[in-house]
Amino acid sequence: MKATQRSKRSAMSDSLYYQPMKKEEACYLPQFQMFDNQLGGINRSHGENYSIQTYSDRYCMLESSSPTGRYAVHNSASDVSFIPNGSPISHQESQLCLSDGHFSPETNYNSPVSGSCITDDVSDFRHKLKELETVMLGPDSDILESCDNSLLSCTTSPEIDCWRQMMEAIPRGDLKHVLIACAKAESDGDLLTAQWLISELRQMVSVSGEPIQRLGAYILEGLVARLAASGSSIYKSLECKQPASFELLSYMHILHEICPYFKFGYMSANGAIAEAMKDEQRVHIIDFQIAQGRQWVTLIQAFGARPGGPPHIRITGVDDSTSAYVRGGGLNIVGKRLSKLAESFKVPFEFHAASVSSSDVQVENLGIRPGEALAVNFAFVLHHMPDESVSTENHRDQLIRLVKSLNPKVVTLVEQESNTNTAAFFPRFLETLDYYTAMFASIDVTLPRAHKERINVEQHCLARDIVNIIACEGIERVERHELLGKWKSRFRMAGFSPYPLSSLVNATIKNLLENYCDKYHLEERDGSLYLGWMNRDLVASCAWM
Repeated sequence: MKATQRSKRSAMSDSLYYQPMKKEEACYLPQFQMFDNQLGGINRSHGENYSIQTYSDRYCMLESSSPTGRYAVHNSASDVSFIPNGSPISHQESQLCLSDGHFSPETNYNSPVSGSCITDDVSDFRHKLKELETVMLGPDSDILESCDNSLLSCTTSPEIDCWRQMMEAIPRGDLKHVLIACAKAESDGDLLTAQWLISELRQMVSVSGEPIQRLGAYILEGLVARLAASGSSIYKSLECKQPASFELLSYMHILHEICPYFKFGYMSANGAIAEAMKDEQRVHIIDFQIAQGRQWVTLIQAFGARPGGPPHIRITGVDDSTSAYVRGGGLNIVGKRLSKLAESFKVPFEFHAASVSSSDVQVENLGIRPGEALAVNFAFVLHHMPDESVSTENHRDQLIRLVKSLNPKVVTLVEQESNTNTAAFFPRFLETLDYYTAMFASIDVTLPRAHKERINVEQHCLARDIVNIIACEGIERVERHELLGKWKSRFRMAGFSPYPLSSLVNATIKNLLENYCDKYHLEERDGSLYLGWMNRDLVASCAWM
């Protein structure tokens, strides 16, 4: 009898994994397009054994091409393609690619219910569960001999308990539970379950819905990208079509205005620098992520009003390609803007452009001069630096030690309070889900859901980070956040000591938060400041000397 069961199980397993897909069923496969795209490719490593052909021998991912929810199918006789997050991917056997398209507030991921594994026929539903249970429990299980027709109550197996919870969560609309179940399936290599849950999740998420539905849309894209790429270098070459630089700058400006996280970071860092430099006549500030230089507007104003007159200020801005794209040009744009501002406040000012990646910075790039009091600013930048878990060069600690060798008077650090650096995929997924759940909830309070730019803000300013954290590994994963405790260890090992933050700065930030929702909280712990939403810390700030 056991031999017979094993034979039946093998046949069913083959049909579940390898049964050819009918042409009309192709429209039920996962379909995602978070960003405008243009076709391109990234070669996968030849050592990869996983094939997306688990779905079928050949199929094409689909894209929502209009607010009506209709889908366009693009078939090819030789390949298929998919671009998660606008990032091109190529595969040694198959290529996954979406056609170019645009989002609208009405667009969501819903697909026909007939594509679901859930059926309205209870008997058929339980029969399907019975088959899945048979595969999971194995040929030697006594449960197979003793179960009656009441499948959901005949076993105490942890695996079946998990399945029961999933089956209850889907009709209940418990999106967070189903997202976690899908990530767990991917983590465990259970591709059949992951693929099925992806098709269910498509019907539950929406870029224009509740905060968890909107976040779920981008998390789901990351899960699909991870499943399709199987950890390959999907971010090695970003050839996707992005919004024009002025549009992206506008979206980032909106995000900075509606969320206090960035203002909090900049204000706390500027307060520490102003306090350290209050008696200095020549000040040199090195900013390792200067972007548009908006952080320094208020500091230049403050120095202009300093009793006894302003000091001579020189700012060195370290560039990166992303910032250059957003600015629509090189660092000279930042230099001109800040020089004009300083002139209006009668502050002696110089700007020095260091057009080099932070990982490649050398002392000679920074224009160090004797007689200047040095301040170094690390605002939302160090988490992009690979550490010892990624590279033997350990650029993260290397840069911190280089800065220490410059003998700065103060170094400011602002980072997201999240643990996604060395964590394995599943705990990293849970951390990402928890972190961005709080952030999306805070956006929902400040920016009306009907706001026409809200989707663009979330899509272009947050979604790419989310997909990168979930879908990528190794050097391709550039979003590698650490908790402040770990950052403190790195700075102490480099020889730094904590620089106490001014109580005046704390009071100023508290006044800032009065303009926002009362669900934000500010807390000082161990000489550092934490800004959070409800019970979740989101940004941490501290200073060193």
